[in-house]
Amino acid sequence: MKKQGKQKVYREMTLEELKERLEDDSKQMVKMKLAHAVSPLENPQKLKVFRKTIARMKTELRKREIEAAQIK
Repeated sequence: MKKQGKQKVYREMTLEELKERLEDDSKQMVKMKLAHAVSPLENPQKLKVFRKTIARMKTELRKREIEAAQIK
């Protein structure tokens, strides 16, 4: 049930918003990984959360891409 709530947020975003958020979160994930390699993060589960968030956004982008291809 929780997943639907998170996915709904991404479904409601425009394509541009989704791409921008994906880019920002990806950059932040890289920074967090680097910081974690240097000194452990206070909460390493944040890496897991970011990875899953990025995967959800990529899934939504791919879904929209497939839908656009089917319409044509």
